[in-house]
Amino acid sequence: MIEALLGFAALFALVLVRVPVAIAMILVGTVGFAVLRNWSAALNLLGGTAFDTGLSFTLSVIPMFIFMGNLLTISGVSQSLFSAANAALYRLRGGLAMATVVACGGFSAVCGSSLATAATMSKVAMPSMRKAGYADSLATGSIAAGGTLGILIPPSVILIIYGLITEADIGKLFIAGIIPGLIGVLFYMGAVFVAVRLKPELAPEGNEIPTLSRRDFWGVLAVFGLFLVIMVGIYGGFFTPTEAAGIGAGTAFLIALFSGGLTWGRLFSAAVNCARTTAMIFAIIIGAEVFSNFVSFAGLPDAILEWVTSLELSPYMVMLMLVLIYILLGAVLESLSMILLTVPIFFPLVTSLDFGTGILSDPEMVVIWFGIIVVVVTEISLISPPIGLNVFVLRSVLPDVPLKTMFLGIFPFWAADILRLGILIAVPGLSLMLL
Repeated sequence: MIEALLGFAALFALVLVRVPVAIAMILVGTVGFAVLRNWSAALNLLGGTAFDTGLSFTLSVIPMFIFMGNLLTISGVSQSLFSAANAALYRLRGGLAMATVVACGGFSAVCGSSLATAATMSKVAMPSMRKAGYADSLATGSIAAGGTLGILIPPSVILIIYGLITEADIGKLFIAGIIPGLIGVLFYMGAVFVAVRLKPELAPEGNEIPTLSRRDFWGVLAVFGLFLVIMVGIYGGFFTPTEAAGIGAGTAFLIALFSGGLTWGRLFSAAVNCARTTAMIFAIIIGAEVFSNFVSFAGLPDAILEWVTSLELSPYMVMLMLVLIYILLGAVLESLSMILLTVPIFFPLVTSLDFGTGILSDPEMVVIWFGIIVVVVTEISLISPPIGLNVFVLRSVLPDVPLKTMFLGIFPFWAADILRLGILIAVPGLSLMLL
């Protein structure tokens, strides 16, 4: 166990000096395993993990969903979603910010990437909000927070990876993410409502009456139809998540083609972006596998299970403790790395908890519920200082807005996320009622 703790200390030290997290996990995991076993076993572990990950058929779902999201980004449906949401909410004070949140939720439902959602919607929504006189803090806060919905509302790459780690049903994870995702959209709209009530200067009182084009109508219909095909197909057993990803990517190609947004240059750019993102994710998965093997061999998961059992805490107190750990880790670790590092360690602990009677008496439901909780906490980490990846994505797109302004605008949404997290822990049925 001491070796595992030293390994975590070394990993955090490397991350703090800006060593890429994938490389840091590979280095620490390989060296740690060599110390516990020998160099031959450590190098065999590294080579075998890289080979198995690169040739994994189940992981092929990741690049296809990423490519689907990239194609939808260039198709222009993000503008259609924003226009439709603005038409529905323009009468409300802060309506443009609320429309941004709704559009982010709709776009992320078929994009699956928080960072892509934040980057795309910043180009769509920010000019409109600035033109209308919105404060930069509220405008950037609504975009950054709305972008986090991309890792919960299905199809979600993070939920796919969680399902692969825990061998949970990915279709059921997708279904379980729908209601918490909708609650997130409603709570974010509530955060805008409260913010403009407390500080009216954040948003103007009157809004320009929007107009909807036929292109906007077909764009919204295309997004809704694609989401419906993926969810009904997976949950209805018509095809697997991998097949759904292929169908989604093919359909997104047709949407981009018929929308007029597809050119050879944009198609090449989407493919290159997909390759880069996939390579980054696979490198992190390989690093996390190597590091997790080292930590498991050092006996850390068993030691944690034994320690928590000796405390005789209630299952919900254990969950609260794990959530606090995730919130702290989210301040210094990137979201995917955090899940890949912690789930193999905490998963045995969660599955050992006795929640008594009710919906959580079924171990499969516990696994799915824990996955939703982990992803919601990960959403919070995407907008939490000092890392807040969504905020830094916005900073790269909007260099004229200071980070301080962005993080001030994030606070109402961060508070709404904490409230949502507490409700989802206290009422597991909200996540599991559709299953």
